Amino acid sequence: MSINTLPSPASNHYSLQTLKDEARHLVEKGVLSRQQPIYTLCQYIPAREWVGVECELDRCNFLLRDRIGDLIACEVWEND
Repeated sequence: MSINTLPSPASNHYSLQTLKDEARHLVEKGVLSRQQPIYTLCQYIPAREWVGVECELDRCNFLLRDRIGDLIACEVWEND
């Protein structure tokens, strides 16, 4: 999944599931860590879209200082 799949700012709707999927993808690639705060995602989301992302996170009771691991919650490990 690419960050380009986020809705355009004109739509004013950002899916929490899309944000979770993107965060999970970045963690799986090793770009981000589950221990980093959610606000580190702003490096991978265009600035003009970040306000909408913040609104969606706030609506779902996530704080920017919460950990990415809290956002992506449970992961399924295939290599157990």
